[in-house]
Amino acid sequence: MRNVLLLSLAIPCLAPPMTASAQKYEANWESIDSRPTPPWFEDAKFGIFIHWGVYSVPAWSAKGRYAEWYWHDMTHSKETVEFHTRVYGNDFQYQDFASQFKAELYDPAQWAVIFRKSGAKYIVLTSKHHDGYCLWPSAESWNWNSVDTGPHRDLAGDLVKAVREEGLRMGFYYSLYEWYHPLYKQDLPRYVEQHMLPQVKDLVERYQPDILWGDGEWEHPSEVWRSTELLAWLFNESPCREYVAVNDRWGKDARGVHGGYYTTEYSKVYSDETVTGYHHSWEECRGMGASFGLNRNEDFAEYKSAAELIHVLIQTVCNGGNLLLDIGPTGDGRIPVIMEERLIQIGEWLAVNGEAIYGTRRWRVTSEGESVRYTQKGDTVYAICLKWPGKSLVLETPKFNKNTTVSLLGYSQNLSWTDENGKMEIEVPFLSVEEIPCLHAYTFRLDGVK
Repeated sequence: MRNVLLLSLAIPCLAPPMTASAQKYEANWESIDSRPTPPWFEDAKFGIFIHWGVYSVPAWSAKGRYAEWYWHDMTHSKETVEFHTRVYGNDFQYQDFASQFKAELYDPAQWAVIFRKSGAKYIVLTSKHHDGYCLWPSAESWNWNSVDTGPHRDLAGDLVKAVREEGLRMGFYYSLYEWYHPLYKQDLPRYVEQHMLPQVKDLVERYQPDILWGDGEWEHPSEVWRSTELLAWLFNESPCREYVAVNDRWGKDARGVHGGYYTTEYSKVYSDETVTGYHHSWEECRGMGASFGLNRNEDFAEYKSAAELIHVLIQTVCNGGNLLLDIGPTGDGRIPVIMEERLIQIGEWLAVNGEAIYGTRRWRVTSEGESVRYTQKGDTVYAICLKWPGKSLVLETPKFNKNTTVSLLGYSQNLSWTDENGKMEIEVPFLSVEEIPCLHAYTFRLDGVK
């Protein structure tokens, strides 16, 4: 056991006081799958993913590819090979980028304020991607972590403290595999026993994360990764056992089947196909552009607009999921301005419409027509319009009665409505530009409907 308790005690945590776990989980999927996803995650709905590391120095990939795969693509992508040779030369190795990853402008307190203003409720930082470089002082990755080389700073620990001081939940992405680790390539059981398991346990014990987001699982079944053993330890013995949420990427046999909440990635959230069977907890993750890590090769056309991202959030939540929206900071530690702008715009929308997002659940019908999406919280139903409805909004789905009331979030007066042949016709107020409560989507609150 590492001497990490003093560090963990210094980091504020949102979790309730520890209590004895009522159930002990066994190292098999039947037992692990019986653990419910913590309610805080079900209620949060919106989180921010952060892909940041050595790959943030070259920050390049062919359009449509993931820039965080730069090292892999140095031998697998013709475009990346040509770019690297032209810019850095044949003798420049991926490891040489580590000394240039200085994070000299990194201000975790500033990041955390931006995250709070975005309306996100949780943050997931890539503690280690597939290149093996760690953003904390991992003993298993000596001289290949942010304290030993590069920034010479515990990037993860600093962000944990700042994020929690802003009242947000903090979690970590962790890649099970590493492309070029000698043990992974030559002796996988030893890699798991001597490198992966102690490393991820160190991460958990140091920072007591609210989320452990596994990835890189697809080459081997969960039995090889010893995933049920790891998760049983996490749920029974770890310092965050009472509140930690986990995803489903724990083996090529696990995704969408075992673990915690299910994960989709750059999925078509406008399609019912995405969420078939997903009455289980689930989360869509995607970047604002086509890459998770910053890609300098992307231009304005690759980035989703604020309206598009807000619609993705709405579509995901109405289908019962969470949105984990990614940012890719620069190698010097800045959140790119276009990404900051998008986050602030989402936050402005949530400041008006958040009650239709946070703490809601999937209603009996998720959508009506091309532009109406439904969520539910208790006895209240929210009809979220992806465009301004005009003079009136006609809804066929809600079953109303004489006591039904309607309001527009951000507008102070109740709205009139009539029964038009069994349909609910809501009179939309005539508002000036200054009076319209928000942009991009508009929420009508329905009380007393079924």
